[in-house]
Amino acid sequence: MKKVFVDGLSGTTGLKIHERLSLYSELEMITIDYDKRRDPEERAKCLNKADIVFLCLPDDAAKEAVSLVTNPNTRIIDASTAYRTAKDWTYGLPELSINHRKAILESKRVSNPGCHATAFILSAHPLVAGKVMSPDYPLTCQSLTGYSGGGKALIDKYEQNDGKNDYSKAPRPYSLTLSHKHLPEMMLHAGLEEAPVFVPVLGNNYKGLAVMLPIHTKLLSKQMTAKNIHELFGEYYQNEKFVKVMPYADDSILFDGAVDITACNDTNKAEIFIFGNDSKSSAVIMTRLDNLGKGASGAAIQNMNLMLGFEEDLHL
Repeated sequence: MKKVFVDGLSGTTGLKIHERLSLYSELEMITIDYDKRRDPEERAKCLNKADIVFLCLPDDAAKEAVSLVTNPNTRIIDASTAYRTAKDWTYGLPELSINHRKAILESKRVSNPGCHATAFILSAHPLVAGKVMSPDYPLTCQSLTGYSGGGKALIDKYEQNDGKNDYSKAPRPYSLTLSHKHLPEMMLHAGLEEAPVFVPVLGNNYKGLAVMLPIHTKLLSKQMTAKNIHELFGEYYQNEKFVKVMPYADDSILFDGAVDITACNDTNKAEIFIFGNDSKSSAVIMTRLDNLGKGASGAAIQNMNLMLGFEEDLHL
């Protein structure tokens, strides 16, 4: 029986991972006393006993945890941003290619993707990989996301009940220095040479996320209509269990003419929409997912399933 340890169990992602792990009869959970969770010696014991470790920690704490691992058989899935662009770590987004999935299956060090980054890369990578979009294409994107991605402190601000809560009265664009922490992985794993102009927006929903990429089709490397782009994506993701390309120009998949960004909540799904206006040479690629599911804990469990040789969708 494989042993699993979650370092950082009290955080939002850690709790969701633990909830999923509780469904596995094939795994044994290693636990640490609450008052010793910051003790390096006690943490090192737990880390080195485990076959699989989930790190649900801030970047510096994740790096410290990795330094404590001396057992060559311990495999790590890190949910922080610390190793998402590191050359000796595998990026945990198996849907990108057969080689990506194979690398995760064999790796001992997997970095779990960020929520915005997951939706962005799923939206941009097929175009770059298919040489439809040049690596220096001037991309912009916007992400509308639930507030749970900000962790406990932000959740408390949104859910305070004092009669007047300025946090929840309207959506709030943020990261206005245009240097969001997900940008390096978004560039690297989408295959881009230039950083997109990325503006995320916090909504008044607990979870649920949609990343939107507007495309000027006349600037693409190949002449493509929005329907052509849809066909490309349909072929690229046709065998994926968790990534679905939604039907083209079908109003029945919309909610009163709009996209419901919460429709993938409580799943590990990512759903991709392509909208277009060929007379204006324009298209929009929109990917929605649960920022706590495919954008965090669900992806971590999916990666663990691959690494341990389980069915990829087990308990997902």
